[in-house]
Amino acid sequence: MEPLVAALVVVALIAVPAIVLWRVVRGRRDLGSSPAERATFETLHTASLAAPPLRAGLTPAGALKASRHLRELLGSRAIAITNGEELLVYDGAGEHHAREAFAHAAETLADGRTQVLALDCGLPECPIRQAVVVPLTTDDRVIGSMAAYGDHASAGLVRAAQEVARWVDSQLELAELDRSRTMLMEAEVRALRAQISPHFIYNSLTTIASFVRTDPEQARELLLEFADFTRYSFRRHGDFTTLAEELRSIDRYLTLERARFGDQLQVTLRVAPEVLAVAVPFLCLQPLVENAVRHGLESKPGVGHVTIIAEDAGAECGITVEDDGIGMDPEHLRRVLAGKDRSGAGGIGLANVDERLRQVYGDEYGLVVETGHGAGTKVTVRVPKYHPGVSAH
Repeated sequence: MEPLVAALVVVALIAVPAIVLWRVVRGRRDLGSSPAERATFETLHTASLAAPPLRAGLTPAGALKASRHLRELLGSRAIAITNGEELLVYDGAGEHHAREAFAHAAETLADGRTQVLALDCGLPECPIRQAVVVPLTTDDRVIGSMAAYGDHASAGLVRAAQEVARWVDSQLELAELDRSRTMLMEAEVRALRAQISPHFIYNSLTTIASFVRTDPEQARELLLEFADFTRYSFRRHGDFTTLAEELRSIDRYLTLERARFGDQLQVTLRVAPEVLAVAVPFLCLQPLVENAVRHGLESKPGVGHVTIIAEDAGAECGITVEDDGIGMDPEHLRRVLAGKDRSGAGGIGLANVDERLRQVYGDEYGLVVETGHGAGTKVTVRVPKYHPGVSAH
């Protein structure tokens, strides 16, 4: 493949998903058979193969898997990829140049400029005589380099190397976005855990202590429920769980709260068996139930009622958490869900659950909340039964 053809095609790759590229390539026999068309389709296909490992970031494993495809895009005899500290991979002819590859990248790593180097090789049969070294960047920071090696450094190879590097930059930036999104979701789960721990743990232990002398067996059972609940809530693995596991944890939570409130807290639970295996984001329902008990009913005089319903809704699972408590100010709720106000009752729990659902499934799957002063609160959650990339661990 000519480097200049690769360069012109790669410019368009930055905004094209790999799966689309693969579909285009699969249909190449129907889209034409001229040399230029075949070169275009082969370039798209090669780029689609290089993209997945680069989406893991600039790592030795990712660089190794992507290097062969990048070398094919460039049409060069060898390729080297570095990060800011070391050589990650040297792929192709003239492997004895690998020990010098990081030194070749030194100036590019320092100033972010493309370098064309003439190499002094004492082996007459070695095809490596020159190198084009280009920077790899994210957020305008040089984080590594890519070098194309060959017997000469044509203007076409320089241009191809720069355009391929731009495409690699876009994949690395997507990897950064993926990592940022994962870190955000983990931070939100930590925030939810922090919300659960101080208030609930203190009240639960106080309730258990009150039974130690009057009903030791009840105290023992409640302590086991408390241990199972906290073990689930503070586990460190998995972004998703099953609806059955989430409901089991909620049942433990409500067992402890009923021990504290007695007959003042009544619970109705209605769950369709066919939705128990549906994967849901970890801790996406328990904060809603805690919000209903803690903020909806705790300040309400007399008996309070919480209703939890999970229904089969075709391709989706519909879940509602409803209480007949004191309700919320609708304007305050609007600000909470818009991320403009995290203060007051239930702010962190509702906003974090809403954000996590939107991040995983899309904006159309955010919380739907019906409430008003003295009117109780009803929170509706919709979850797709099957969603790409989502499975319970």
